[in-house]
Amino acid sequence: MLAANGKSDMTDTIDPELLTYELADGIARIGLNRKAKRNALSDRVIDALEVAIMKANREAGAVVLYGHGDHFSAGLDLAEHAERSLIEGIANSRRWHEVFTRIERAPVPWFSALHGGAIGGGLELAASTHVRVAGDNAFFALPEGTRGIFVGGGGSVRIARLIGGSRMTDMMLTGRVVTPVEAERWGLIHYVVPAGEQMAKALELAAKAAGNAPFSNYAIIEALPRIQEMGRDEGLFLESLVASVASATPEAHARLRAFLDRKEGKVAAPPKAGK
Repeated sequence: MLAANGKSDMTDTIDPELLTYELADGIARIGLNRKAKRNALSDRVIDALEVAIMKANREAGAVVLYGHGDHFSAGLDLAEHAERSLIEGIANSRRWHEVFTRIERAPVPWFSALHGGAIGGGLELAASTHVRVAGDNAFFALPEGTRGIFVGGGGSVRIARLIGGSRMTDMMLTGRVVTPVEAERWGLIHYVVPAGEQMAKALELAAKAAGNAPFSNYAIIEALPRIQEMGRDEGLFLESLVASVASATPEAHARLRAFLDRKEGKVAAPPKAGK
């Protein structure tokens, strides 16, 4: 919730037994911290996550989301879910939508560092981040079909748009467990690194993104997904508007002048494999 001054009216206190929060060099690090429950997402975790999201979006240039222990997140806390009424279940799903959308539509870039299981709601949470980095020990699953339930954290929209409805149908019907190599090929994740290096890689990428012009980051996060949902002509028109606004900002002028004055290097080809 927002107060009249535009700031959160919620306390910034975060229970460290649910989440950890650190801010260093302009990068916020948010860690799921229910190791004994494989970082299952309870109502209290979702509430704590909202507080952390709003805090990070106010004070950080980029955010890295990760999990403590052996897994990123095993998803929904089924013990809580089993006791809900029909109306309570709908309200709970909408609550997840609200909180995860705060990540997806954040004013700053969010990166996730994934290891172990990113399962069900855990995968839905990861899908709300903008860039996903996985260790090669990670695995991904949507076992809702085998448990008699359905995705409720936005997966039918976000995950299906990443990998396609057909692949998501397969995962949900059969309980298929997807490897990092498959997930990268499908577009579910962006980077695969050796196990244990996912956090360092995510922090490296977050630092690069935090160094961008703030309006450019905001436009990429806010405009690009909307353009994908528009018709061709409408999308091209919005692109022109956003491009014009971005180019008119003082920071864009300064960065372009630095490039023209040869103070900034040109884009170089990546190093060849094995070198």
